[in-house]
Amino acid sequence: MLETQNLRAGYGHITVLWDLSLSFREGALTAIVGPNGAGKTTLLRALTGLIPHGGEIRLGGKRLAGKTWDLAGQGIVMVPEGRLVFRDMSVEENLCLGAYPKRCRGDLSSGLDRVYGLFPRLRERRGQAAGSLSGGEAQMLAMGRGLMSQPKILLIDEPSLGLAPVIVNEVFDIIARLKEAGTTILLVEQNTRVALSVADDVHLLRGGQVRLSEPAAQVDLDRLHDLYFAREAQSA
Repeated sequence: MLETQNLRAGYGHITVLWDLSLSFREGALTAIVGPNGAGKTTLLRALTGLIPHGGEIRLGGKRLAGKTWDLAGQGIVMVPEGRLVFRDMSVEENLCLGAYPKRCRGDLSSGLDRVYGLFPRLRERRGQAAGSLSGGEAQMLAMGRGLMSQPKILLIDEPSLGLAPVIVNEVFDIIARLKEAGTTILLVEQNTRVALSVADDVHLLRGGQVRLSEPAAQVDLDRLHDLYFAREAQSA
């Protein structure tokens, strides 16, 4: 569904990603794991056109070059690291902003009903300022806002960041439900255990390159952690 070919990206004169060729299957949850500085968030920013890149990005076999300004309209939606909700707007106003693509505007009520069904806490706080939410509630709001755009593929960046374990479990239960409903998901996550618990496919990034690509069911967690922390060279 979504694929990259020889993707290079970075910031200024600094290259972060080096010739990444990856594919993300329709209806599957693909986890991108790796240490800080591995290039995980840079990959999402390149996919969404937030930073310049070389190589190719294709959606449904068609090159995305020149179309990144309308990714939400094409069905690619990102839930950013750190939530980034509009703090002075209400929960429901934040959600309504997610329905900006023209194809979503006429279906606003059913979109809200779907999100409130997944996140009952947001329904309780629908008139509350987003800035008054807890970290877990703000993460739910960011995910709900993304779902309002009726994504074909949902990019989620570090959803567990700064959350208590019990809230992490709640958020990932919802991510698992979205996958079961057929949403294609690209998940960036540092917590390898929780990422593998919901993933179909796993790619490990380190130093801007792919160090491992396997179905989640075949991943050896000890080997993954050796690669994650660059211990394989020491033990060789």
